Amino acid sequence: MGAAMRRIQAGNALSAFGLGFTVPYLYVYVAQVRHLGASTAGAVLAVFALAALVVLPFTGRVIDRRGPLPVLVTGAVLASMGALAMGLSWSVTTAVLSAALLGAGTAVMQPALATMIVWCSTPSTRTRAFATQFFLANLGLGVGGLIGGQIVDESRPGSFTLLFCVEAAMFLVLAAIAATVRLPRPTAIPRAVKNGKHAEGGGVRTMLGHRAMVQLCVLGFVVFFACYGQFESGLAAYGTEAAGIDPSTLGIALAANTAVIVVAQFVVLRLVERRRRSRVISAVGLIWALAWLVAGFAGLGHGSRTMATAAFISTYALFGLGEAMLSPTVAPLVADLAPESMVGQYNSAFALVKQLALAVGPAVGGPMAATLHGPYIVTFVLFSLGITVLALRLGRRLTPVQDQPSLLSASRLVARHRPETAEPVPAPAHTPTPASVG
Repeated sequence: MGAAMRRIQAGNALSAFGLGFTVPYLYVYVAQVRHLGASTAGAVLAVFALAALVVLPFTGRVIDRRGPLPVLVTGAVLASMGALAMGLSWSVTTAVLSAALLGAGTAVMQPALATMIVWCSTPSTRTRAFATQFFLANLGLGVGGLIGGQIVDESRPGSFTLLFCVEAAMFLVLAAIAATVRLPRPTAIPRAVKNGKHAEGGGVRTMLGHRAMVQLCVLGFVVFFACYGQFESGLAAYGTEAAGIDPSTLGIALAANTAVIVVAQFVVLRLVERRRRSRVISAVGLIWALAWLVAGFAGLGHGSRTMATAAFISTYALFGLGEAMLSPTVAPLVADLAPESMVGQYNSAFALVKQLALAVGPAVGGPMAATLHGPYIVTFVLFSLGITVLALRLGRRLTPVQDQPSLLSASRLVARHRPETAEPVPAPAHTPTPASVG
């Protein structure tokens, strides 16, 4: 990695470390520590995601016109203010407003970081760059969650305030590091199909006319709704209500999720980077369906508390395996589909889909997991199987290179060796045929 990429990755890891302090405990903090109830906690988590609906439609154009760096710094400062305000919230109004500020800040940071990685990478290094970003982000989340789990105490609200203060400080660290980055000029993004409709113009109309991107956004919504949209609310509520999991175990489960990603990320990368992206994503759906079945056993299996805890932690571990497979496939695919002049807008559109799923996910999953345990598990098993179906359908829309980027590397390798074969060689004993020359 170059100096710019190293700083981007380091800042991303540190901000994720701060997020890890609060992500597993936000539902518990609002519902139980501040005594605002499960409905308010679900609303706060939904507002956190819905704030993106306001800012992300404008973020992509600003990134493409002004660059991702000022957008990232602004988002980090806003997120820091929101985190600090959340730690001091005592009422429904202040909690909701803090969630809106925090959600808006973190929302605009996502496409800005993704665009910076695209600018600082080449087509041959982009897959591994995004995999490294995901690896470091989850390492930060897991370590932060593990440390936060040792600090939190439901009887001491001040312990939660400390967590949010750490999160606020880490966002400011990200802003400071990003301000020192010198971004190179963006490199061209290879596309197997480049026509007038996709190469020229811009805006929502262009993306809506790009059917592969539309299908990828639909797939992304289901992915984030069935997994990430449940981490902060549905699974937390299900684990504490149905499985009887201690709140501190949520941090251990998130650490297990991260441990799988840390151990498996680059092993998985070697296995998937030369395979079709659509097939890899479809396999993730099957793995997550298994994860939800294990979660069902944790809450509905009538086993001991130890078995329920082990099953619940295993659920997070299985989700981590699927996430490790998604990181080198989905984000680079968004970049490969985007015209060079619309990288920020494509990243923002996909981030908007993600935030929409994160808004709907807690609002549906939180109350459902707390009261309808069986239907909750069945619903998300079906959503996971839906990921498999949608991924296979998306594969039909992609070109061979978009679905399997290693084909492009192979073709370039052949092209580099062709001039050597074209050098003069001693005349053979017989006249070569066209087939033998080829």
